[in-house]
Amino acid sequence: MNYFTPLVGQSQAVELLTQAISQNRLAPAYLFAGIDGIGRALAARCFIEQLFCSNLPSAQQSQTQNLLRQGNHPDVLWVEPTYLHQGQRLSSAEAAEKGLKRKAPPTIRTEQIREIAQFLSRRSSVAPRLVVVIEQAETMAEAAANALLKTLEEPGQATIILIAPSVESLLPTLVSRCQKIPFYRLNPVQIAQVLRQTGNEAILQQYPSLIDTAQGSPGQAIASAQQIEKIPSELLSKISDLPKSLRAALEIARQVDKALDTEQQLWLLDYLQHNYWQQFLAGKIAVSPHLQLESARKSLLSYAQPRLVWEVTLMELLPTN
Repeated sequence: MNYFTPLVGQSQAVELLTQAISQNRLAPAYLFAGIDGIGRALAARCFIEQLFCSNLPSAQQSQTQNLLRQGNHPDVLWVEPTYLHQGQRLSSAEAAEKGLKRKAPPTIRTEQIREIAQFLSRRSSVAPRLVVVIEQAETMAEAAANALLKTLEEPGQATIILIAPSVESLLPTLVSRCQKIPFYRLNPVQIAQVLRQTGNEAILQQYPSLIDTAQGSPGQAIASAQQIEKIPSELLSKISDLPKSLRAALEIARQVDKALDTEQQLWLLDYLQHNYWQQFLAGKIAVSPHLQLESARKSLLSYAQPRLVWEVTLMELLPTN
């Protein structure tokens, strides 16, 4: 049985992971490195399924797969960045469900790393080993990363998978303890295949430009379509062209701050990067605004006041003549 069938376009990753299982040469830690939305989390799920199920009878395989797909397997701990709201940790989905306006992006917290250590301190219940998956590992603060380092040094009978955009996004001390599994951008045909597999083929008809904007990431195309539907169409129309006056720039900044949370604003910056770049190539904009938008991204990620970030950025983009 090919457990990696759902994964599209990542043949090198599949080969490395299947060989590790078949040769019983599992690393204590892996780094799944590549941009968001190209199958890293899916690959982790497929890897765990093959690791846990390949030597089981059919009936037990089915039961184990159901537990894994429901997120209820006792020997797997899946960790994702969280927000802190009134002393309670919330995932992105939970925060969205509660309608919370989030001013800062979610992070992997030191308390979550402690929970990983506690999880790994026990023996596996039914699987051959314990497995921990840490999504968006790059969001760890230095204290959390240092706490994880101690766990990576002595993981016991366990495998830890870090999912991050690149080697450079993590502390070198963490990277040195992981086997790197590279993931690559998909071509347009592969993106279309993923969209059809996941029931998102409507994007191909409704938002075909998102295939280019996604830059090789079907997950980004799906997320962008969802974001477009959440952002007020009038606001998106206004900001799709550079403001012509100081008053217009300040008004757009006010609307962005009022209508969008930080994650939506970060997505909007990516959207504008592509949109403005296309306008620059077509000669509609004299100078590429790449540096200003990248500076805005860094400021938002550094918890700067969003309205001020947008005011400064859009003022810098005003025409000089």
